[in-house]
Amino acid sequence: MRAGIAHHFGWAVAVTASDDHQVVDRRRIELIEPGVPPAPVHHPGAPLDDAALSDLVARVRASAIRATSASLDELPGPIVSISIRAWPPGFPDDIAVQRRVPYEARADSVMYRRILAGLAHARGWAVHLYDAKDVEHQAAAILAGRTREVLYGPRATLGPPWTKDHRTALAATILAATTSRALNSGSPS
Repeated sequence: MRAGIAHHFGWAVAVTASDDHQVVDRRRIELIEPGVPPAPVHHPGAPLDDAALSDLVARVRASAIRATSASLDELPGPIVSISIRAWPPGFPDDIAVQRRVPYEARADSVMYRRILAGLAHARGWAVHLYDAKDVEHQAAAILAGRTREVLYGPRATLGPPWTKDHRTALAATILAATTSRALNSGSPS
């Protein structure tokens, strides 16, 4: 099974699919515990100095690790890979830098993606990163004549909800499966 994640602040859509791209499960998963601010860097509430913001981010991160871990444990398995939206290479870890433009608008989102990747690695899952703007197009190129059936068909068979987030997550699993097959066959991808 391959899991695809389309995340938001504090929650995500998770789609689990087989190697032949059949949706086995789709659900909303929690990435943070209730009552914890989901975007501490972007929306800290009151202006905080760097030390106070760093403490807040550490508490939010700890909560996100616990909640995300519990959510990943509930996915049907066995999971071999997880697909997560890519983050900019070299994204800073320093809070003083993260709170400045252009980083502050992305810092919280990157935190969730890094947590998902770290927890997946800890479980022995391969981690695939995808470009959310292009993932459906790339999956369609792989699926060719099956695109409509695979990416849009689950709405008819599973019923709503089947949104853009679901299609994105499923498309990401298709790319991961194709990459994995290419690596296993020794073919360049």
